[in-house]
Amino acid sequence: MKLKQQQRGLTFMGLLIVGILLALTGVIVAQVVPTYIEYTAVQKAVQKASAGTTVGEVRSIFDKAAQIDDINTIAGKDLDVGKEGDRVVVSFAYSREIHLAGPAYLTMKYEGRSK
Repeated sequence: MKLKQQQRGLTFMGLLIVGILLALTGVIVAQVVPTYIEYTAVQKAVQKASAGTTVGEVRSIFDKAAQIDDINTIAGKDLDVGKEGDRVVVSFAYSREIHLAGPAYLTMKYEGRSK
């Protein structure tokens, strides 16, 4: 008599759970990636804006770059402009909320400054 070999593998319910978890992760990642791309655009615009010499000029340069790169989260008036030695330093901080489900939100806090 042959003994039945024990089957190994993933059950249908296990497959469904793994699929649902992967789908939820994909949805969240699809919502987070655009906020990170916008953050890199803000960082690039801040770097350009730090070439200005006055506060008004820095904010104007940032607003022009923000218009080109379609940055809607932060504006030139939200920037903190200061001086360190002889160079202009521009810093920023903002947060984005991503609605997950019901009362649950994912809050992304971004901050940075010119080099």
